[in-house]
Amino acid sequence: MRSFMDENFLLENDTAVQLYHGYAKEMPIIDYHCHLSPKEIYENKKFKNAAEIWLYGDHYKWRVMRANGIEEELITGSGSDYDKFLAWAKTVPMVIGNPLYNWTHLELQRFFGIYELLNEKTAPAIWEKMNTLLDGEGYAVRDFIRKSKVDVVCTTDDPADSLEYHIKLRDEADFQTKVFPSFRPDKALEINKDGFVDWIAKLQEVSGTTIDSYESFLGVLEARVDFFHSVGCRVSDHAIDTMMYSETDEANAGEHFKRALAGEKVPLEGEKAFKSFTLTFLGKLYAKRGWVMQFHINALRNNNSRMLQQLGPDTGYDSMNDEAIAKPLARLLDSLEKEDALPKTILYSLNPTDNNTLAAMIGNFQGGGIPGKIQLGTAWWFNDTKTGMLDQMQALANIGVFSQFIGMLTDSRSFLSYTRHEYFRRLVCTFIGKWVENGEVPDDIEFLGEIVQKISYHNAEEYFNFQHLPAGSLK
Repeated sequence: MRSFMDENFLLENDTAVQLYHGYAKEMPIIDYHCHLSPKEIYENKKFKNAAEIWLYGDHYKWRVMRANGIEEELITGSGSDYDKFLAWAKTVPMVIGNPLYNWTHLELQRFFGIYELLNEKTAPAIWEKMNTLLDGEGYAVRDFIRKSKVDVVCTTDDPADSLEYHIKLRDEADFQTKVFPSFRPDKALEINKDGFVDWIAKLQEVSGTTIDSYESFLGVLEARVDFFHSVGCRVSDHAIDTMMYSETDEANAGEHFKRALAGEKVPLEGEKAFKSFTLTFLGKLYAKRGWVMQFHINALRNNNSRMLQQLGPDTGYDSMNDEAIAKPLARLLDSLEKEDALPKTILYSLNPTDNNTLAAMIGNFQGGGIPGKIQLGTAWWFNDTKTGMLDQMQALANIGVFSQFIGMLTDSRSFLSYTRHEYFRRLVCTFIGKWVENGEVPDDIEFLGEIVQKISYHNAEEYFNFQHLPAGSLK
């Protein structure tokens, strides 16, 4: 019987052990999609206690706490931080089998040197140990980033954002991690959502341009892309909860934009037309500037309307959608490809039944001398599990080119989430190691070790080409 989470945790064969410890373990990290705060990075925030660093804003933990019968007062409510920490400690033993159980203990081990199991009995002592360390030197935001060997962080930023803290960070000569914005124009596309007109007003204000037509709207979006580019942005990101596409033109899309600007609801066909033209317009901008485009597809958000009204979005009430994606996605990508304007693109679906669909889809649009130009994105959100990661890898290996995979990201608001890269890399090594043990690939550790290092770091390094944007050089 193996010891709990020992040095060979998740490494299920001798080849995996060699690959992880000899090749993967010390690789740096490119976190090309996350929800970290650039303000907290710039200010080098220190956390007041273990609850703040662990539980604030973490809807992964909130969901399992609710499922364990914890009252909302001790999750997002008015309970004390200590009581919330105790409630989390009470929950942890109950989530065996969920990656949160292992992530929790990896974070305790790697960042705080704590190897005790977290439960109700050990919670008071662990609370004290963590708080003592957090109060001392070496436990601010940038310390966690440095300890994790993070080379690049790409945050998630609205087109109306001033990028104030990215601009300040670029001049920080003593912080070597590159912190770049990502362009996330979801609010520009959701013309039927409440707040669209208010967001347009905000975009007008930050751009200094009146938006009174679709033409002026597209012009402002292009100007914001250029502004983001000047601050180091090379990645866009789109939450496409329902994949849709229709053939249209600028005049038709503009009519529906005009209706939305007047506060009217747009019919479904009009919404499709507007989103299709706007998204292809943006795709062309990205391609021209050498950006990477990301699509996060098939999330079903804000399902509990009572709790949405009480707590707002992103509080743990989202789930997988099961909308069909293949035809509209193919048509959208093809519309860009026909004009030789398809940027590098990463496709993710929150529904794991889409893995094979997307793995096949990416093969339709590869080329241009770019290895892995179109990527099957890493297992995302509810799929960010042992079986979810392995299933995503298997789909890519079965249908595509696994060795060109750009690997893991955190997609997190927590500065402790970098242990997820370790979790992922251990699984990559086991995945490849099983092929060796079964005689399916040669027992060439040096060759396989190079592939492990490519998937862990080098593929992303080459794909995003961040290396030509050193920290502090973007003026």
